[in-house]
Amino acid sequence: MPIQTRRERERAERERLIVTAARELAESEGWDAVTTRRLAAEIEYSQPVLYSHFKGKDAIMAAVAVQGCADPAEELRTARTAAKGIREALAAVGRSYSDFARQRPALYDAMFTHAVELPFATPEAPEPLKQAFGELLQAVEPIAAEGEDPGLLTETHWAGLHGPVTLMRSGRLPAEAHEQRQALLIGHFTAGAS
Repeated sequence: MPIQTRRERERAERERLIVTAARELAESEGWDAVTTRRLAAEIEYSQPVLYSHFKGKDAIMAAVAVQGCADPAEELRTARTAAKGIREALAAVGRSYSDFARQRPALYDAMFTHAVELPFATPEAPEPLKQAFGELLQAVEPIAAEGEDPGLLTETHWAGLHGPVTLMRSGRLPAEAHEQRQALLIGHFTAGAS
């Protein structure tokens, strides 16, 4: 095995280790606990090794966000494809989205709340981001009216899912009414659809 190939493989493995450690630490203690010093201790490498992979915590958080988008993409796909009909698909996707935010709050924050340098909604967006959005798009596209931009409609639906989740997590909306909010959102989005 050539030395270069081994080095590239070892570098990729260190990078995965850093991202995994950051994700696990954030989920257990929150993003404030994720520092380069703490990560270096967790993975048993020096801080300069971390900086050879990432510019700092924000870059690590962006890598966690990209890696993390694969999770909801799969969960949204499973929910959408198991549903029967347009309305049920939107409801299932909404439940899946809300469940993801509730079950993995630190990952959700890295993906959708904290400012990270990722090109969302552009052709340059990393593939996992496109896949997660694509699952929302496939659920929303059937309700787009003729001439309506399905991408903009999906962004609006996504905002309708994200807003209540974020407001509930911060204590600004009562969680008990979440299902009713979801039903209202789905009802308005699918008025006239089957």
